Amino acid sequence: MLDRDLVVEKSASIDRCITRIRKVTGGDPRALEGLDVEDICVLNLQRAVQTTIDLASHWVAAENLGVAKTLKETFSLLEQAGRLQPDLAERLRKMVGFRNIAVHDYQKISPQILGKIVRLHLGNLEAFASAALGRTGGD
Repeated sequence: MLDRDLVVEKSASIDRCITRIRKVTGGDPRALEGLDVEDICVLNLQRAVQTTIDLASHWVAAENLGVAKTLKETFSLLEQAGRLQPDLAERLRKMVGFRNIAVHDYQKISPQILGKIVRLHLGNLEAFASAALGRTGGD
């Protein structure tokens, strides 16, 4: 069973990161043209994705869904067990790819991809947190 306190804590952390991104961009990807705003977004997106990975790993372990060999595979295990819809699992795997670039090779982050994530994909992280909360019997 998922540890409710841990899920609530991780979900709140994801929410704080997303709120910060939305605050500094005002939902407008053109705000990313400023280096400080871009840095704030990349850092908070990296944190939110890492927290999502941590939460996914907890979920997989708590429900004995297998052992992921890669970070992306964690979401595949949740998908295969019917815990995540395939489209959400795929979007989260792509977010892991972005996080890997942000952590290991910052110079290659595309402003267009970052803008697209800010504009269209922050909700994927929120949807995942909500799904995990739902497995605890909570809000």
